[in-house]
Amino acid sequence: MRRRTFDLLLSSAGIVLTVVLLVAGVLLAWGYSFANGTVHDQLAAQKIYFPPKGSDALKPATIGPYLNQYAGQQLVTGPQAEAYADHFIAVHLTEVAGGQTYAQVSAKAMVDPTNQTLQAQVATLFKGEALRSMLLTAYAFWKIGQLALYAMIAAFTLGVVMLGLSVLGFAHLRRVPATAEIGVARAAA
Repeated sequence: MRRRTFDLLLSSAGIVLTVVLLVAGVLLAWGYSFANGTVHDQLAAQKIYFPPKGSDALKPATIGPYLNQYAGQQLVTGPQAEAYADHFIAVHLTEVAGGQTYAQVSAKAMVDPTNQTLQAQVATLFKGEALRSMLLTAYAFWKIGQLALYAMIAAFTLGVVMLGLSVLGFAHLRRVPATAEIGVARAAA
């Protein structure tokens, strides 16, 4: 195969790959922006606030170390949602029925439907677990957005590298004699 043909094929493939990487980068940027914007907007609409700094709600060792950094702030980000779900709601849910889960208390309440204490615990645990689940889902979507951000950076970086290599390939193509063959110099030696 002629060297110029080989250089032309590789350089052209590099340009195609550059375009693919840049398009992927743009789509990943959109995904990152969409995930972060949606998580922020949906959480902000709920108007959930962390307890103020120094409040009794932040004093327990199972809560304070995780939430003090957010004291008094509105919950609007993925990491805040995770912290609130895992270190505020989850802690308080363990206090509702002696550490029993919704499934455990619900099973007992079905056996004894007239027990108002169990019925109240079931309602509280269900609402708490539902809110916790929604907050952790928001955190998961935020995390997906962060992964899209890192993939976007990689795609743009690789796209620029491929563009540079393709330009160098086209420059090399112009310097190679029209009759040069691949591997002929090695075969002659």
